Amino acid sequence: MDLNYSADELAFRDEVRGWLAANVPADLRQKVLDYQELSKEDLVRWHKILAAKGWVAPAWPKEWGGTDWDATRRYIFEEEYALAGAPPIAPFGPTMVASVLLHFGTEAQKQRHLPDIYNGNVFWCQGYSEPGSGSDLASLKTRAERQGDHYVVNGQKIWTTLGHYGDWIFCLVRTDATAGKRQEGISFLLIDMKTPGITVRPLLLLDEAHEVNEVFFDDVRVPVENLVHEENKGWTVAKYLLGHERLNTGRIGGSKRELAKLKQMAARTQVSGKPLIDDLRFKDRLARVEIELMALEITNMRFLDEMRRTGNIGPEVSMLKIKGTEIQQALTELSMQVMGPMAQAFRPISYDGFDEFGASMAARYFNFRKTSIYAGSNEIQRNIFSKMALGL
Repeated sequence: MDLNYSADELAFRDEVRGWLAANVPADLRQKVLDYQELSKEDLVRWHKILAAKGWVAPAWPKEWGGTDWDATRRYIFEEEYALAGAPPIAPFGPTMVASVLLHFGTEAQKQRHLPDIYNGNVFWCQGYSEPGSGSDLASLKTRAERQGDHYVVNGQKIWTTLGHYGDWIFCLVRTDATAGKRQEGISFLLIDMKTPGITVRPLLLLDEAHEVNEVFFDDVRVPVENLVHEENKGWTVAKYLLGHERLNTGRIGGSKRELAKLKQMAARTQVSGKPLIDDLRFKDRLARVEIELMALEITNMRFLDEMRRTGNIGPEVSMLKIKGTEIQQALTELSMQVMGPMAQAFRPISYDGFDEFGASMAARYFNFRKTSIYAGSNEIQRNIFSKMALGL
C-alpha cells in the first residue's frame, strides 16, 4: 500500500495551488471565507473562469472537455480547491446530470446539454426529494403520464437546492403506479424550468438564507425526448448518480481550511486571562477533531491507493461521508464556542478586529446540521456499510 504522492503528483499539486492562488477572484474568495451567500452571478462567473482553464469538469471524458486526470489527481485538485477558498461549482450540472448523460444519454441529449453545462450557460438543479420521500426516495409520488409525444407531470419536489437559480431540473417521476416494487415504475426526466406550470417557492431555513425551495408541477408538458434511459427504469439512473464521485464526500480540504481558521480564532480569544487555545478542555476537543481529520485523510489515501491498483472502491467508502460530515459539524461547534455570544448574530460582524472572522457563525452552525442528512443520511450510510462491507 502506497499512501504517498509521487513526484509527478506533487508537481501537479503545486501547479494547481499556484493557479488557484493567482486566478480565484479576491472578492469571491472572501465571500467563501466569510461564509457569505454567493449569488447566481458569482457562481456562474467563477464557473466560466474555470471552464476557460479547462478544469471545470475533471471527471468528464477528454472528448467532451475533461482533463483525463486519474482519481489521485482529481482528489488533489479538489483538496487544493477547498484549501484555496475557491467558490463551489454547483454539482447538479457538471457532476450529477452530466455523469448521467455521459453514461445513459443519447447522442442527441449529449449534444444538446453537455456543451451548455460545461460552459456555464445553463444552471441545473435536482428534483429528487418530496414531502414524505427523502431518505425513502423510492416512495416518491410525483407522476408523469404519457400523452402522445409528451409526458404530463404533476406533483411536488422539496429541498431543491438553488432551485430559484435553475434553468433546468432533472427529476425522478413515477410513470407506472401499478409496478410491483416501489423502485420500479420510476423514470428520469429533464425539464426546462421555463415550462408553463412550474412554480418555485422559497424555503427560508434557520440560517435565514434562501438556499432551498419547493417546486410544484401542475400539468407540466415535457417532450418525450427528455426521458433519459428507459421509461420505468429511472431507479437504475438514480443509483448511478447517487454513487458517482464518492471519493470526495469527506470534504477533507475544506475541513483542513476551517481547522486552521479555528486555531487562529482560538489563539485570539481570551478566557480567564489566557488564550482559549491553551484551555485544557478546549485543547482536548480540538485535538480529537484534528486527529480524526488526520485519520480520515489517511483513510481517503487508502481508497486512492485501491483505485490506483484495481480501478474500483467498495461500499466501505461510505465511511468517508459519515466521518467527514461529523468532523465538519464538530468544527462548527468548536467555532461557536470560540466566538461565544458574538456567534449569535445572523449577519456579518467584525470579530476581535479580524474582518475575516466576521461572518455569522450561528448561521453556519445551523446550515451544517444538514451535512449528515443530505446525499444519503449517515444512518443509511451505516446501513449500507454494515450490509455490503461487513455482511451483517
